[in-house]
Amino acid sequence: MTLNSTPDGHSNFTAHESAVIDDGCEIGEGTRIWHFSHIMTASKIGKNCNIGQNVVVSPQVVLGNNVKVQNNVSIYSGVICEDDVFLGPSMVFTNISNPRSTVNRRNQYIQTIVQKGATIGANATIICGNRIGQYAFVGAGSVVTHDVPNYALVVGNPARQIGWMSEYGHRLEFDGHGMALCAESGEKYTLIDGQVTKK
Repeated sequence: MTLNSTPDGHSNFTAHESAVIDDGCEIGEGTRIWHFSHIMTASKIGKNCNIGQNVVVSPQVVLGNNVKVQNNVSIYSGVICEDDVFLGPSMVFTNISNPRSTVNRRNQYIQTIVQKGATIGANATIICGNRIGQYAFVGAGSVVTHDVPNYALVVGNPARQIGWMSEYGHRLEFDGHGMALCAESGEKYTLIDGQVTKK
């Protein structure tokens, strides 16, 4: 790993010598970029991110601070990940709903937003145009075809909601009054009208 700076000279990050970093991208201080990854022009990566091996970050992609991208993930144009997002190994984004090899749809990318603190498990697929809510948890191998609510736990193909997760990544069990405690943090959560909030 070597210490690098973006053209503005204000941001120090580390990158393996095999990584390819195009001109015109923004990379925040403390970010680490590992073997054989490619950061493309006009992408924006926040502070203290970890970009694993063999990752592609396409043009106009935005990653917030403290985003963890595991190995073999391609983040295509149209994807926005807010702070503290976790992208598991080999998970997949799409950015066109009806791709054809012979039809150029580069001006028709559909936006996908992964909100703060969400986790997407290994080998999951996120169909473009959907929003993954804050602290939502997408199980490994799931295929997301619709929006995922804040704190929701979804699994399967197509992904369906089977419960709720705390910000620490533990299943929440709500009592008859719509109250739950995180087993690790002790933080309290409420479930009212199908929406979870932290107290």
